[in-house]
Amino acid sequence: MSSESNDNLILHIGTGAFHRAHQAFYLHQLNQLQSQQQPSEKKWSLVAGNIRNDVEHIMDALRSQNGEYTLETITPHGEHEYTKIQSIKKICKWSPNLEELISVGANVACKIISFTVTEGGYYLDEHDKLVIDNPDIEADIGGGMKTIYGTIVAILEQRQKLNGEAITLQSCDNLRNNGARFCAGLMAFLVLKGNESLKAWIKANTTTPCSMVDRITPRPTADVAERVLKATGFADKCPVMGEAFIQWVIEDHFVNGRPQWQKVGVELVEEVAAYEEAKIRILNASHSCVAWAGTLIGLTYIHEDTANPDIKKFAYQYITDDVIPALSPSPINLEKYRDVVLDRFLNANLKDTNKRVNLDSYSKIAGFIVPTIADSFARGGMPQATALLTALFFRFLEKWIEGIEEFAFFDSTMDEQIVKGFFKSDNPIKAYCSDKLLWGKLSGKKELEQVVREGVEIVDQWLAAQKN
Repeated sequence: MSSESNDNLILHIGTGAFHRAHQAFYLHQLNQLQSQQQPSEKKWSLVAGNIRNDVEHIMDALRSQNGEYTLETITPHGEHEYTKIQSIKKICKWSPNLEELISVGANVACKIISFTVTEGGYYLDEHDKLVIDNPDIEADIGGGMKTIYGTIVAILEQRQKLNGEAITLQSCDNLRNNGARFCAGLMAFLVLKGNESLKAWIKANTTTPCSMVDRITPRPTADVAERVLKATGFADKCPVMGEAFIQWVIEDHFVNGRPQWQKVGVELVEEVAAYEEAKIRILNASHSCVAWAGTLIGLTYIHEDTANPDIKKFAYQYITDDVIPALSPSPINLEKYRDVVLDRFLNANLKDTNKRVNLDSYSKIAGFIVPTIADSFARGGMPQATALLTALFFRFLEKWIEGIEEFAFFDSTMDEQIVKGFFKSDNPIKAYCSDKLLWGKLSGKKELEQVVREGVEIVDQWLAAQKN
């Protein structure tokens, strides 16, 4: 497209519903504002691509609509708004060698490579060390492109060869300290590949700013397209939906320019940690809490879970008893943020499913929940409210092993045989609490086993009461 040669480009890897409802939305808003206020100023455009071909049908639909699609946003009161997003100007055609993706990333016009690859897509252990015995990582060390590391290395090798222009590598995932942790994984990956030249070039010519992203974005159902057609007259093949609430906080560390996101509400800061920590522990962990609990009693949607007084109490006490003390003092009003988050979960119009939130659950224990347990132990406390969340997941895993469809989920970091081994053990809770991938430095500690065992007893009593 002609716009690809005229605009500054952002290549985004991992073009799912969240990206299209969040980062692409912000850039669309900015471009619309710029067209009104500074029409002669050079714009920024997105190029969308994926490492895997599992959503190529959606990419084909986007391609057929020249990258345009409709975003439906819904308030908790049921107010719908429709925006045609026009910030994606090119859709990379997937191929095993990711030819188009690499070509765009190596283009001198590309100033930023951003990505959403989920928590498990970073393949890091509790020490932020690359999990080198994972089959995907092993394949990429041998020259494959199954992971973000193998893909970024292929792009930057070509970029180094063609023009050597500096570029920002921007993580947009729900991962604490995401930019720095990605960078650590990338450096370790390059050491394993033995590519010292590229490693030195990356250190000199890239930055990896951390960010915090927030908007609940359910997988769109068929009725979204029906509502879009009725409201706009556009027969959209690939609409997305999201809540009205949106937030993006980014460390302002860009090496080769960036869009003026601050003009449309993005918060550009020097340090993102406080915002990131509050969001991960309060929103993300609570989201998993209500999803696990709701699934265990046969519910389907997040708003149904949160409307259950017991489940809402589980999440409320977790935040109030354990998270707020761990994060205080904070520049954020944590009590107010807690209440806003739980209200957002009650948005029945979103129809956000437990199944969606349950994805990557194994990674979420380590990333979202274990830090609060560790903080409580360090203060001499017993994190009973947080341990209840881990107990809910323990019973969730047990149902997953039984092959019940409602409990099916995917997590690239989970070793299925190890998990199945928990429940073949003479002491399943002890085995569960000894898994280093889940618990890190806490694995095998008696106080962890004790508090999780107490949590399982409470969960079992609650589940029994639900049957009566």
